[in-house]
Amino acid sequence: MKKIKNRAYFSMLIALGLVFGLCIFAIRLYANGKDWAMLRANSSVYDEGVLDTGTIVDRNGVVLAHADAGVFSYADDETVRKSCFHIVGDYTGNVGTGAISVFSSKLAGYDFIDGVASISGKGGKVKLSVDSSLNAIAYKALAGRKGAVLVSNYKTGEILCMVSTPSYDPNNPPDISTPAYEGVYMNRCLGATYTPGSVFKLITLSAAIENIPDLYTRTFTCAGGVSLGSDFVKCTGVHGQQTIEQALANSCNSAFSEISQELGADTIFNYADKYGFLKSLSVSGIDTTAGNIEKGEAGTSNLSWMGIGQYNDLISPIAMLRFVSAIANDGVANEPVILKNSHSASTRLMETDTAQKVQELMAYNVAYAYGQGNFPNLKICAKTGTAELGDGTSNAWFVGYLDDSEYPLAFTVVVERGGGGLANAGPVANAVLQAAVADS
Repeated sequence: MKKIKNRAYFSMLIALGLVFGLCIFAIRLYANGKDWAMLRANSSVYDEGVLDTGTIVDRNGVVLAHADAGVFSYADDETVRKSCFHIVGDYTGNVGTGAISVFSSKLAGYDFIDGVASISGKGGKVKLSVDSSLNAIAYKALAGRKGAVLVSNYKTGEILCMVSTPSYDPNNPPDISTPAYEGVYMNRCLGATYTPGSVFKLITLSAAIENIPDLYTRTFTCAGGVSLGSDFVKCTGVHGQQTIEQALANSCNSAFSEISQELGADTIFNYADKYGFLKSLSVSGIDTTAGNIEKGEAGTSNLSWMGIGQYNDLISPIAMLRFVSAIANDGVANEPVILKNSHSASTRLMETDTAQKVQELMAYNVAYAYGQGNFPNLKICAKTGTAELGDGTSNAWFVGYLDDSEYPLAFTVVVERGGGGLANAGPVANAVLQAAVADS
């Protein structure tokens, strides 16, 4: 009887051990099952290391990439293939932030119960938020210049246009060793950082609104620049007496030098950090490149240039898109996403009152300085930037949004070494926005 009792205890211990082991396995399967299933040795998903299943479409159902049974194809239209190269990626894996790589488990049809087996046996479908026709228009508008174009719906966070150049046709890969294709595998919208130039003044302005009580009653004087010790902060013109509205519209370096010196480096830095410019963001699981700002010492030209958007300031296009989206949305950023109908978290970046004051000044920019006629039928609010690179060339920036409840679009355009922001980045933004409004 005692032996039977001992055997029963022993059997119970074995059973408990098995249950415990199964629980551990289930936990590990839940946590790591996707990685196990997506090992490149899995021939039901990969063909000689290349993802061999699934379809990627744009928001309208246009097929952008498809893989099945060793056959890999991209969009039918050549311009669409080139303009969507970075957001879609390629089956050779050169674009690590493309949908083919990032959403491989979705393309394989993976789920916790069935693994990568699907009823159809044809993998999964990934629907991106971008409109491939807008991408094609942005690509054509860049006209062979390197740069980045982003347009999003600031009410939902969905990115409607994401174009990075240089690019190429994945159906006909070129020799990329030439300078024309430098950095071709990097999605500049997410992975590049640029000297911002005067678009950074929106950050300095926001900080000034909340920290300089007499900002709106003060008069700023511009005589063509400001002397700070042995240095001279040169302005783009001689603007005379100005209000803050006029100073922003004139993009006056003299005025923003004064503002920067009064705010101090710590305040400007902290606001840039609060607004997300110094952090790596996540766009539907894709990590972006963080910006960087070096503090200038008080009383020096370095501090002035820091607040103006020069010195050693570097920011990413996606962070600027998020920022102007928050301005348009009364201070709340709906986090950018590239998957259609996916959840976008909301983050308050600034107080509603601050955002509304910046809105008014960005609208004034267009009416006072940029010319509404350059953007027919668009309720556009914007800021230009001409970011000097120290070699006689400048990056052209144009950022902003449409103050239109029917078309809640935010945008960021960067043209590398493009020259003036209004003359060179502005028409790119206009071309895409006009098409977006016409297609809605």
